[in-house]
Amino acid sequence: MARRSMRNQIVEAALEQFHAHGYNAAGVKTITDAAGVPKGSFYNHFHSKEALAVEALRYYGEGRLDDLAGGETEPLARLRAHFEALRDETVRLDYTRGCLIGNFGAEIADHSEVIRENVRQRFEGWADAIAATLEEAQRAGAVRADLDPPTVARFLLNTWEGTLVRARVDRSSDAFDAFFTTAFGPLLTGPAAV
Repeated sequence: MARRSMRNQIVEAALEQFHAHGYNAAGVKTITDAAGVPKGSFYNHFHSKEALAVEALRYYGEGRLDDLAGGETEPLARLRAHFEALRDETVRLDYTRGCLIGNFGAEIADHSEVIRENVRQRFEGWADAIAATLEEAQRAGAVRADLDPPTVARFLLNTWEGTLVRARVDRSSDAFDAFFTTAFGPLLTGPAAV
């Protein structure tokens, strides 16, 4: 089995530290200690903690949208399964972590233009993937035809991020229940607006 590169060890440790403790609480030394590498090696791979954060966001986002891509599963079921998997991850982690993208947006977007822009791009890519799935569901007749997929995708994503915050605050799945009941009930499949 191939050994992970030191760079990948640092990125994986950073992702874990950023997700568990936040950007500001995760220092370079904490990250390199968690990676099991000397602190000096950090600067052989990254010019700053900010650059590492951007890489951690990329790594975090890799593969998270694959479940929205086409396939044999009906598009609306794929979309629901996508959010269910994210919910299940939050519950498994005992409501102690939300979405790293949203967490970074709330914690440091006002203080780092580089990270703010990267967070914005991650949200846009995610919303685009949701919109494409909604368009496919509309063509299949599973989603109301009067909805604008890009607008609804952004609304769903914004609602999801708020749902995560509420679930973490309440340490309860009640917010998830409300999200799924409304999004996959009246919002997407209810009667068309008059």
